[in-house]
Amino acid sequence: MLAVFVIGYIGITMEHRLKIDKASIALLMSGVLWVIYITLIPMSTLQTNGESFNEFIAHNPQISSLSPIEQCRRFIVDFQLVEYLGDISSTLFFLIGAMTIVELIDAHNGFEFITEKITSRDKKRLLWIISGISFMMSAVLDNLTTSIVMIMLVKKLVPNYKERWVFASMIIISANSGGAWSPIGDVTTIMLWIKGKISSWPLMSSLFIPSLVSTLVPLYFAGKMLKGTINNHTVNSIKSQEVPLDKKKRLEILVLGIISLLSVPVFKYLTGLPPFIGVLTSLSMIWIFTEIIYSKVDVKESVKRRVTNVIKRVDTATILFFLGILMSVMALKATGLLNMLGEELNKLTQNVYIIDITIGIMSSIVDNVPLVAVAMGMYPVAGDAQFLQHFVMDGTFWQFLAYCSGVGGSILIIGSAAGVVVMGLEKISFNWYFKNISILALAGYLAGAATYIILKTL
Repeated sequence: MLAVFVIGYIGITMEHRLKIDKASIALLMSGVLWVIYITLIPMSTLQTNGESFNEFIAHNPQISSLSPIEQCRRFIVDFQLVEYLGDISSTLFFLIGAMTIVELIDAHNGFEFITEKITSRDKKRLLWIISGISFMMSAVLDNLTTSIVMIMLVKKLVPNYKERWVFASMIIISANSGGAWSPIGDVTTIMLWIKGKISSWPLMSSLFIPSLVSTLVPLYFAGKMLKGTINNHTVNSIKSQEVPLDKKKRLEILVLGIISLLSVPVFKYLTGLPPFIGVLTSLSMIWIFTEIIYSKVDVKESVKRRVTNVIKRVDTATILFFLGILMSVMALKATGLLNMLGEELNKLTQNVYIIDITIGIMSSIVDNVPLVAVAMGMYPVAGDAQFLQHFVMDGTFWQFLAYCSGVGGSILIIGSAAGVVVMGLEKISFNWYFKNISILALAGYLAGAATYIILKTL
């Protein structure tokens, strides 16, 4: 099973070289892992899940007459798979709801209200403005959407492609850093938040300054790569498809969408319900609002941007990728392999800062989603009482993991979804980014990590 996971992992990291979508590899990997588990080693569940297994048999006396191996297989299918799929679904439904809200705003050109306000001609100042907007926007939206929106703006403002690469690189760094300090800013923070590893305010208050430092350090040096002003550029909003709504209605959709996303942590705090219920409730309200608007607009149905049309733009492949990855990790967790790996790692070091910094650097090479999923499956593990204090809700390990896994992905351009998308949109070469930006991103990453450790110590 470990060999299958490693091979699948390598296939995911080589997606662009193999020309095979990583979602298909992740789904195949998860299927093979569960087949191996249930056909070859179902009895392992007696060692890793003995208490749950005995409780399952006690509540289902009708299967007590089956052979031990068949009992284990029934436990895997009727209990483990159902429980794990329930946990995974909460993450996937949250992503579907949040991505639909973002797509609805974008379909109505809502982000133009932000981008059309930028009028600076000075290159350095413009770089700071773009980076600042990316940093704050990705905390509310997600780093992937933020990167796409900001690249669309930069393409309009900066004619020289080499200078635009500097802007694009800082967008990647700013978006990844901005997403790390918000519970809804990055997929990894969403995963940790939904699983109850972190909560909203402690995460934001602990990681805002380190995340800001991780942006300012590379931004200072990147600014030295630009000189002068931009000539003959216009600051008109980017041309988009015509929307059959006036400016006021489109602004209302933007404001309502952002408020909806920001209200999800508040919803969870007030009700105690999982975040996916909050985001789906918010989506339903925006849905009803847009339906009422379009019922009063006399245009062809085909040009209306209803939610039923916009939802088709949601990246289903990304959702399936998360499903495959999380199901694969759950298979390793079910067999007890992750606990074994965690125990071995503890023998090497019990310093949570070293562990998280290492995970962050690894996330620049491989996707941070499976890395965080594996870490969530590995801990807490056996250790002294003081060590285990790092793994309580809002503990040092989980907060620092959110920072490291999000910010560390900026070190290489292939280390984050935002980086991969920008690389494709701007045709940035891996070597150029590595030679010019990677050292700046690494310096920012380590500076932010040092800032977190110092603040935590104080």
